[in-house]
Amino acid sequence: MKLKTKDLTTIGILGAIVIMLGLTPLGFIPLGVLTITSLHIPVIIAGIIEGPIVGGFVGLIFGFFSIFNAMTRPGPISFVFFNPLISIMPRILIGVVTGLVYKSLKDKDNNKLRLFMNVFWSIIVIVLGYVTVKSFMTNVALVNKIFSIIFLLIACVMLYLSVKNKKANFAIAVSSFMGTLTNSGLVLGLIYLIYAQKYASAIGISPDLAAKTIFSAFITNAIPEAIVAILVASAVVTSFGKRRK
Repeated sequence: MKLKTKDLTTIGILGAIVIMLGLTPLGFIPLGVLTITSLHIPVIIAGIIEGPIVGGFVGLIFGFFSIFNAMTRPGPISFVFFNPLISIMPRILIGVVTGLVYKSLKDKDNNKLRLFMNVFWSIIVIVLGYVTVKSFMTNVALVNKIFSIIFLLIACVMLYLSVKNKKANFAIAVSSFMGTLTNSGLVLGLIYLIYAQKYASAIGISPDLAAKTIFSAFITNAIPEAIVAILVASAVVTSFGKRRK
């Protein structure tokens, strides 16, 4: 494996963006009791524009920063990120999976990818609609209700654009979604497999509720993170592609 100068440049620039995001409020966005991250987005962009190897290296930087963040900003579940299987491996795989998915889809029938995204956004609208309605029927913080409405409106707009815009590069959107799913799925899945009881104790719940709580965290975190990743990655990669031409 030999990295070219432009690969090293991409790793350096996007890796620096990961660190910059992590050191500012833009990296970890609090939504009431929830916190979503944007640090996976540079990794996804790297995987799409330069392939799985470069994406994996940017993901490695994200992984090391996860350990650094757990050490410098300790919280109830920071201990899980001291384990490289949780803090580093999933981050590397964000770039690898995103790069491989994009490489396999970029020359495929765009109409089929568009159909996939139409179904995806329809499901997201339904899920967010349910979450929004439920938030107003229960004692949920006002900020969570506001962000539920915001993400629901964004999802509705994205569904509309997906249906109407037949010329969009849907391979970027699908790859961004798969990269986000890789991150959220592996991190939360490994937390459950390795630390279920300790995790439950740390957040003050019964061990019997660990699976339900982690699955709920996956839904509430992965959906906003996927929406943000698709929006940002699509804009950045499309702009980058035009400049490269």
